[in-house]
Amino acid sequence: MESLNLIKNDPWLAPYKEAIEGRYQYVVNKEKNLTGNGRQTLSEMASGYLYFGLHKTKSGWVFREWAPNATAIYMIGTFNEWKKDDRYKLQRLGNGIWEIALAEGLLRHEDLFKLLVEWEGGCGERIPAWIRRVVQDENTKIFSAQVWNPEKPYVFKHKRFKPNVSPLLIYECHIGMASNEEKVGSYDEFRRMVLPRIAKEGYNAIQIMAIQEHPYYGSFGYHVSSFFAASSRFGTPEELKQLIDEAHSMGIAVIMDIVHSHAVKNEVEGLGRFDGSYTQYFLGGARREHPAWDSLCFDYGKNEVLHFLLSNCKFWLDEYKFDGFRFDGVTSMLYYSHGLGEAFCNYADYFNGHQDGDAIAYLTLANKLIHEVNKNAITIAEEVSGMPGLAAKYEDGGYGFDYRMAMNIPDYWIKTIKEKKDEDWHPSSIWWETTNRRADEKTISYAESHDQALVGDKTIIFRLIDADMYWHMQKDDHNFMVERGVALHKMIRLVTASTINGGYLNFMGNEFGQIREWSEAQEQDWMILKYPIHDAFHKYMVKLNDIYKKEKAFHYDYHRENFEWLDCHQEERCIYAIGRKTADHMIVGIFNFSDKEQEDYKLTIKGHHTGRTLLHTEWEQYGGTMKKRKENIHLKKKGKDSELTITLPRYSGVLLKLTKKE
Repeated sequence: MESLNLIKNDPWLAPYKEAIEGRYQYVVNKEKNLTGNGRQTLSEMASGYLYFGLHKTKSGWVFREWAPNATAIYMIGTFNEWKKDDRYKLQRLGNGIWEIALAEGLLRHEDLFKLLVEWEGGCGERIPAWIRRVVQDENTKIFSAQVWNPEKPYVFKHKRFKPNVSPLLIYECHIGMASNEEKVGSYDEFRRMVLPRIAKEGYNAIQIMAIQEHPYYGSFGYHVSSFFAASSRFGTPEELKQLIDEAHSMGIAVIMDIVHSHAVKNEVEGLGRFDGSYTQYFLGGARREHPAWDSLCFDYGKNEVLHFLLSNCKFWLDEYKFDGFRFDGVTSMLYYSHGLGEAFCNYADYFNGHQDGDAIAYLTLANKLIHEVNKNAITIAEEVSGMPGLAAKYEDGGYGFDYRMAMNIPDYWIKTIKEKKDEDWHPSSIWWETTNRRADEKTISYAESHDQALVGDKTIIFRLIDADMYWHMQKDDHNFMVERGVALHKMIRLVTASTINGGYLNFMGNEFGQIREWSEAQEQDWMILKYPIHDAFHKYMVKLNDIYKKEKAFHYDYHRENFEWLDCHQEERCIYAIGRKTADHMIVGIFNFSDKEQEDYKLTIKGHHTGRTLLHTEWEQYGGTMKKRKENIHLKKKGKDSELTITLPRYSGVLLKLTKKE
């Protein structure tokens, strides 16, 4: 085999050539196995949702399920008083597949039903694995499958949509928590009330949590039970489709947070022991249960499971017109240890035999399939170990993701805020963490994760200001902790976003500094925008989005010739400067992380330039003390170069646009 580009592009991977090539060949062989040696395309193979589950036909209905361990299966529901009825008994077809054809009048739109599955030694009620609609009774809290066949199914107005990824600006959100009322929000409310706000703020993509049906909503959607059902807690399938369609009309891509790393343990609602066996969808023995998540781990080595998961990817693209996926828990999938207790200090840690080759094959095939179905689709990996090749092209020997989450960045900021004094915020450390990535893999940078808002941690703004948030947030109340906190918050956002390599993500509410923990039981804190400090920060975040969309220097991928550290020698002053270049201009970012004003800071730029200020964190409209255009910046010729002189207030940053003189 000719050496793969992944190895050619990184000589440090050469010692692991055999392992990398072996993984690649395993994927090639697995695809051949799944597609009948190429008799089908991967997309044609991954169409299980068109066969399994409940479907309306010209003469009535047909329902199919895969349950190899079952001895008998009955449909029970509101149509037969939830009792065994031979009219609703499925027939075995072979290969573990069961089928029933029903006359028109035996099922109606919104009928509730389950499967009664019998096996040797027992039986149980089950929600069909491929069902597209699951609802919960408000009184009993029992989940049931629901027949969904509306008279007027939603027809998409925008069938072809191409996301704008120059750069990708993502607004991560949770439908249920986005309401401005003390209740669970809906798809319809989000479409009408939140989408216009997102569009106005300049985001070109939303990433939606908790779409796949999940019985315990405190899991925030990460303990999935029904993989093909959009969560009914937020509304109907038609309402979700309308939300996506309207987002497309606004130029906003819709990315789904898809959970294929594990599944809920529930047996009645989920796949836990669907046909009476423990290993139908999941691993057996000690590997069956995830040791940290109280959930079940898929058997990625089983072709039927791959067919199920790959079909699930295609279904959401095809049926709902999602523009791609953020794959949750990729680290957990890649390693037998789920990444728990491993340090990942060197390349050998990625090729030491602790990796799950079947999971790697699934992820690679999933990416190949998704881009086969929609060449413009977006795939993002939530992965913390740093596995090389994760966001490299499949044909180069990579796993095919378009982006990987820069998970080190939010961890770094929180650790720094919690553990370090201001004078210990070293520029070299900040630079390393915000740019520590592979040149051939694009990333999504973000300052704080949804975990900080949802699971008992504190947001950046709360960490910085703490209790003073409650007492000193008035405009004329000059409190050092508040002023420092707001200034550093703006700085952290500016540094993080200025070093992007493909995209930037913000979790809802963080764009205006929401204080308390997010909750479905309470409204989203949009009302705090009436306070000048929060309003100013919100305007600042909107301006950042505007700059990153308009300035071409931020649209380039991360390469050393376009991205450099202009000043790395000011550790003691906590100052550093970066540059992002195009053919005719440069964006210069200068950051003062110290608590002291820095007068007459000088920076030499190669060539002769004219310049203007794009943004200053201390401008008055963004909560600072400086009148716009009063930042005291001077640019003059110095031989063949330009010398920039600037005075930097404490805890401040500035973005300059320097254009080459002819």
